[in-house]
Parts: sequence; C-alpha cells; structure tokens
Amino acid sequence: MKKNMGATDRVVRILIAAVVGILYWQNIISGTLAYVLLAASAIFLLTSFISFCPLYALVGLKTTKETPKDN
Repeated sequence: MKKNMGATDRVVRILIAAVVGILYWQNIISGTLAYVLLAASAIFLLTSFISFCPLYALVGLKTTKETPKDN
C-alpha cells in the first residue's frame, strides 16, 4: 500500500472524527444517524493513521506531495 493521503487531508479527517465524537458524547446526535456518523468517523481515523484511502485508490486520486526521484 502506497500512501495516497497528504498531511492536510489526514488532519481534516481527524478533526471531523473528533467533532462527531464530541457531538455524540454531548448527546447532540443520537439514534441511527449517530451510529452511521460514528462508523464513518472510525473509518476516517483508520485511514488517517495508515495514510491510505481505498476510495482514493479506486479513483486514482492522491493528495500527497510528489517527491522527485533521483536518477
């Protein structure tokens, strides 16, 4: 697995997951919506920590900065 997520993308995903967690903890979201958002947040956290998003790979999207290769 090659990394396909940049630092900004990872930070944004972690922040979104934290906001959803706080909203759930404060009982602002509940029910089915809360469980769906918590599941999406867990996926966001997982993909942020491994710097790889399978959906990005399917579409061919990369948010990482390309480094020039020395030849």
